[in-house]
Amino acid sequence: MSNGNLIICDPEEGYAQALAYYLMHKKEFGMEVQVYDRIEKVQEIADRTKIQILFVAAEYEAEERKKVPAEQKFLLTGAGNSQVLEDETALYKYQSGEKIVKLLLENVDAQESENILLGQAAGKQAVRLIGVYSPVHRIGKTSYALRLGEELAVNANVLYLNLELYSGIGGHFAGEGQTLSDLLYYARQEKGNLGLFLTTIVQHRRHLDYVHPMAVAEDVKAVSVQEWKDLLMKIAEQSIYEMIVLDIDEGLPQVYQLLRVCTEVHVPEIRDCYAQAKIRQFEQELTLLGYEDVLQKIKRKDVHD
Repeated sequence: MSNGNLIICDPEEGYAQALAYYLMHKKEFGMEVQVYDRIEKVQEIADRTKIQILFVAAEYEAEERKKVPAEQKFLLTGAGNSQVLEDETALYKYQSGEKIVKLLLENVDAQESENILLGQAAGKQAVRLIGVYSPVHRIGKTSYALRLGEELAVNANVLYLNLELYSGIGGHFAGEGQTLSDLLYYARQEKGNLGLFLTTIVQHRRHLDYVHPMAVAEDVKAVSVQEWKDLLMKIAEQSIYEMIVLDIDEGLPQVYQLLRVCTEVHVPEIRDCYAQAKIRQFEQELTLLGYEDVLQKIKRKDVHD
């Protein structure tokens, strides 16, 4: 169900259709998108109904653009100089769709931005928090966590977060972008909407969304378990995600307390006597330290080739 309307008016019809296609296939976006190549047609629509957001090309004369009322106007500009009217916000049209969405969210008020995103609906169900953890090294834990996330994301909105000291940047996580450090910093500010910020920094693996891991192991270790809990709570409350897959490192401070907040804990295992001995020791330790509740959440997952 749509929470508003966004109209794109541009004589470059191929561009307008491509932008509309991008917006309509971005799962966070909850608005009806319409495309027109004649501003006269948009004027007719404005006479009948309220236009919430209008993207209008700078090729149209300023006098024509003035006649079209909209709650929020963005002027799609190209390489040359354009006359930006008082009620317009300039938006360079030939940039990535991600950047366009980010600028859109930054330039609308808080109430309107909540209407743009589907995840702000009341009555959102509890988020399923899946921890992936193992005391055994080099058994494909991260590969398992990513594969699990991709499978779940076919039918749900899923976010993957890597909380490892050494996540293997450049391996599973190629490219550049803002990282989990930026997300934590934003969450600590106690202002704004974390769900909106997430839409501007997430990367994609097929249907799965993820945030680039932190690059420095000491930075990961410096995050307290309470900070992780606070971050997860804000993501659950303010974002579209129905499930979060946490790839958890044994070196995190108070790691068992983090496992305690998970709704389930997947423990990848292999059929090796030494690996099995480590997992048994881990389970015995949970009992000795009073984490029987975590033990009840454990689901062993065979990742043997």
